[in-house]
Amino acid sequence: MMDYQRLSTLSQKIQNGAASKPEKDDYMWMIYQNGSINKYQYDNYRNDQNKTDILNAGLTIGAILLLGALLKKVVNA
Repeated sequence: MMDYQRLSTLSQKIQNGAASKPEKDDYMWMIYQNGSINKYQYDNYRNDQNKTDILNAGLTIGAILLLGALLKKVVNA
């Protein structure tokens, strides 16, 4: 199960420019493990190929995941 709190925290740190490389890597690993990016994209990120573009896409994907989790919480409340 996705740790949405951790995803949110890492997302904020990345957006604020305060995330370390291991934190960025952890964020992208979470997105990959969730199935939101494929192995090719994850491997390109890890191999520094289009790293910034993939990380930015990951931030967008993460925002969508967080919005989905929030909506699910509201609907089930």
